[in-house]
Amino acid sequence: MIKKISVALGIMAVLLSGCHQVETNEHQELLKLKVTSPLRKDTTIVKEYVSQIHAIRHIEVRALERGYLQDTFVDEGQQVSKGQPMFRIMPNLYQADLQKAKAEANMTKIEYDNTKALADKNIVSPNELALAKAKLDKANAEVNVANTHLGFTNINAPFTGIMDHLEARNGSLLDEGDLLTTLSDISKMWVYFNVPESEYLDYMQSKKNPSQEREKVKLKMANGEVFDQEGVIETIEADFDNKTGNIAFRASFPNPNKILRHGQTGNILMSIPYKDALLIPQKATFEILDKVYVYVISKDNKVEQRLVNIDGELPHLYIVKDGLEEGDKILVEGLRKVHNGQEIAVDFIAPDKAMSDLSLYAE
Repeated sequence: MIKKISVALGIMAVLLSGCHQVETNEHQELLKLKVTSPLRKDTTIVKEYVSQIHAIRHIEVRALERGYLQDTFVDEGQQVSKGQPMFRIMPNLYQADLQKAKAEANMTKIEYDNTKALADKNIVSPNELALAKAKLDKANAEVNVANTHLGFTNINAPFTGIMDHLEARNGSLLDEGDLLTTLSDISKMWVYFNVPESEYLDYMQSKKNPSQEREKVKLKMANGEVFDQEGVIETIEADFDNKTGNIAFRASFPNPNKILRHGQTGNILMSIPYKDALLIPQKATFEILDKVYVYVISKDNKVEQRLVNIDGELPHLYIVKDGLEEGDKILVEGLRKVHNGQEIAVDFIAPDKAMSDLSLYAE
């Protein structure tokens, strides 16, 4: 009997020892994963807005008189200077009208001089002299009109700019108002882009001082290169587009090398400052149904899934709007190896070290 009890006690001791060994092994086999905390610092993000590029002056050059296009002094794509001759409409008819008007004015001037001489001798009444003067003034006015029409046959550049496509060739019969070409002043460019209402409000509220220096922006061109001149936001349109919820901004860019042309597209790059932003690595997040989550480490080293709202994005970093506090600990590796409520071993990395390990610049 005593022998049986000893055997049973031995077996129980072995089982208890095995249980203790299993518990020890389980404790030793906890996943050890890197953990950090959100970093609080001032930063800036760059937002892109699709834009349309316009010349500061872009006009249609049209015929002011009816007639045949006699001469074209310029070519497509050519830069013309202010006052430079561009086109000439056959002037013969208008020259004849001017000569006719001058002849009538000379005849009227002779009549006026004769009437004035008679009026000085009180042979004719003052009313007759006034009537002769009125006829002379009318004749002189008609000379001016004829001279103006003749001047309209010569079409000169109203400003320095770049010509576009020629819409008429020499010998074409033109009506008054027919399009000849377009002319663009590209010494300075206006770039229009649409801003959502929420971002417009943030922009306006950040400009508490109306005399504050205008916001500077950059332009990314269609080839992905950033334009070598910096622009400034000059104006904001009056009304929102109710269909899109956007409002149009206009920035101006100097264009000394004539790289930009009217009608181009690009992206405006606007720097948005964030004061005391809460930053976390993007790799610490995961998405479920378009919502962003992180794993927060509790005091007993268990992972807890938590929803966070993102306010902005930097390369490899998110700016957190809410859902996290500065002192929270979040998992930054092995997110697919854990599940909600799992206990882990923590390898804590200081926030600034964790960010620098990503080789980022969040200034």
